[in-house]
Amino acid sequence: MAKISLEEKNQYQEKIKPYRDKIVEIGGREKDVLMAIRKQPEGAAAKRLLLVDEMLNLASYQIIISLVSQVRLKVKEENSLNDGRKSLYKSVIYLEEVVSNYVDAPYSDYEEKLAEIASLDAARRYRLVRKMGLAITLLENAYGDNTKWKWSFVELEARFAATAKNIIDLKNAVANTDPRSPNYEPTVYHLRMIKKLLNQAADRYREKYELSTNRVDDFKQGINFLSSLRRIHVLLGDREDAETIKKKHEIWSAKLETDIKRMEAQKK
Repeated sequence: MAKISLEEKNQYQEKIKPYRDKIVEIGGREKDVLMAIRKQPEGAAAKRLLLVDEMLNLASYQIIISLVSQVRLKVKEENSLNDGRKSLYKSVIYLEEVVSNYVDAPYSDYEEKLAEIASLDAARRYRLVRKMGLAITLLENAYGDNTKWKWSFVELEARFAATAKNIIDLKNAVANTDPRSPNYEPTVYHLRMIKKLLNQAADRYREKYELSTNRVDDFKQGINFLSSLRRIHVLLGDREDAETIKKKHEIWSAKLETDIKRMEAQKK
């Protein structure tokens, strides 16, 4: 690796200063919003949605700093990427606090939480989860394939998938897929995203189980996401897709049962 000159370091610091300043600003606003929530719990859901967006902006600046480092200094700025990863986790956690972190649960179990953000229209809900999905993709790309965080992203992606599902108004989802509905386009795109994310979360947990951890809990999580996906298909009347996922669920469950028996036999 070529030695980085003092001039190059100074140019790099000058280039990233605006982003550092933005990071400090966002950190200050986050503290203010959290203080406001503690002082006035009413309307906390709307305030937390602001924090979701703020943390996504924060992560974007932290990712940019790493990219600038790679371009200017030919060095990956791991500290900024790690900060970006933490910011994305915080964004997901704030969203979980608003809409719940349930993976496979009837809408009625968390409908009351969504009542607090009833004024948030379908388009803004979709834009928010799109922004979160893009930020996660950018972070993973910035880390690259050979990273120690590879398998930890499975959890981040899965928690994102669950919140992307939970923020949509499933009670009116079928009505909003009518082309005459003013919420038609964002609802259709949002549902399409949810189906993709839930299936991807299931596959990624299965992959993590097979290639990394061999932990039963990981496989169970994958199966849980399949159950959630099937629930969506049933709700929307997608009979063929619901049946396909049902068969996949049965095959995975049988595989898990066989694996558990094998593991127990090996312990004896």
